[in-house]
Amino acid sequence: MNTVLLEKRDGYAIVTLNRPEQMNALSRELRRDFVAVFGDICADASIRVVILTGAGAAFCAGFDLKELGSGNSENAAEEVGNELAEAMEAFDGPIIGAINGHAVTGGFEMALACDVLIASEDARFADTHARVGILAGWGLSQKLPRMIGMSRAKEISFTGAPVFARQACEWGLVNHVVPAGELLPRAVKMAEDMCACVPHILEQYKRLIDDGYSMPYKEALAWETGQSIASAKLAAAHMIEARRQGVLAKGRSEKA
Repeated sequence: MNTVLLEKRDGYAIVTLNRPEQMNALSRELRRDFVAVFGDICADASIRVVILTGAGAAFCAGFDLKELGSGNSENAAEEVGNELAEAMEAFDGPIIGAINGHAVTGGFEMALACDVLIASEDARFADTHARVGILAGWGLSQKLPRMIGMSRAKEISFTGAPVFARQACEWGLVNHVVPAGELLPRAVKMAEDMCACVPHILEQYKRLIDDGYSMPYKEALAWETGQSIASAKLAAAHMIEARRQGVLAKGRSEKA
C-alpha cells in the first residue's frame, strides 16, 4: 500500500496521507514517500495548487512514536528532521490543508505549513510536543502565535489539550468549517478558483505575502511597492484587457 497518494487534476493535485489505521502517523516510509511526491509535484509545471488531506478519520497523528521508541537511534534528532516542511516549502504555489480529523503535533505542524486551512466538523488540533518531551521544529512555535495570538498559542502548547474545529475557526486558525462530506469538494472549489489566477502572479503573490510578513511594516510596504512596479512593467494593456474579459465571462457563467 502506498503511504502517500497523489492525484493530479487540471492545474492542481490532491495529496493524501494514507496510513488510516495508524491515523496517518509519520513513519519513515511515509516521510520518504511524502518527500518524493512533493518532488514530483515541484517538477510538474502544470500543478499550481496542492490540496493536502488524510485518509480515514485522521489528518495526521504526528510522528509514529511506536516506531521511534523501538528504533536504535541515540537521540530523536537522528529521526525527527524537517524534510517534510522543506518539501512543502519547495512548492511555489498555494497549499490548501483539508483537515479531515486529528492533526496532532507533527500533523499540526504540517497543517500550519499549508497556506489556507479548511476543516471538517470532525477536525481537532493538538500540540503534544511538551508531553512527549521534545520541542517543535517545523515552525509551530513561531507560526501559531502569529496566527491566533501569543496567549492562545501558549495555552495550546503548554497543555496539549485539543482545539476543536469550531473553536479553531473562531480563533482564526482555520478559514472554514464544513461537514465531513463537503470538505474535499470545498477544497477542490478553492483550488479551482486559485487556478483561475494568472499562474506566475499566483506564485509571486504567495511570496509577496509570506516574505513581507516577516519584515517590519514600513519596510514591507516599500518592498511591496517595488514588487508591484516591477510586475506592472511586464503587464501590457492588451494582456490586462484580455484577462478582464475572462473574469467578466466567468462571472456571467456563474450567474447563469
